[in-house]
Amino acid sequence: QKTHLKGICLQHPLDRLLNSHCFCLLKNGMGLIIFFLCAYVPKTEAGHCKWEEVLKDLERIETSKDIDVSLYTANADEDDECQELVIRCFFLETEVIIQECNIKNCSKTQDVRNIWKNGNYSFEKNKLTSTKSGKCKECEEYEEKNFTEFVQNFVKVILRDCK
Repeated sequence: QKTHLKGICLQHPLDRLLNSHCFCLLKNGMGLIIFFLCAYVPKTEAGHCKWEEVLKDLERIETSKDIDVSLYTANADEDDECQELVIRCFFLETEVIIQECNIKNCSKTQDVRNIWKNGNYSFEKNKLTSTKSGKCKECEEYEEKNFTEFVQNFVKVILRDCK
């Protein structure tokens, strides 16, 4: 009988909630449409790429003429199993760019620092899930390429990860 009383106690607030002003819109078609649209919008917003800010900064530095370094550059078409390690290599190489910019006083130093900071934040938030397999290369095993090629491959790898 106690269970029955709990059911009655829960039914009364639930009934009041359903009959409240907020839910009266759900009784007609337009209210249902608005409800479903509002429920859908946050899901699409939450599905954005976690590297969105990094992509913006990469776009800003891509045409920089005062960054002249050779960097270990992973291929954009590496095995899916190595994707996370490849991205980590790109972020590690941004440290080299930062050091170079500190020496030469580059105009895009802050954008490069932002890339490094956002990458580290994301990796701290989402601990490394992939493990090194025999297929995956160390960062230093990749070919060294110029800054422009490095940024282009970095963008391709991040866009691939965002799919």
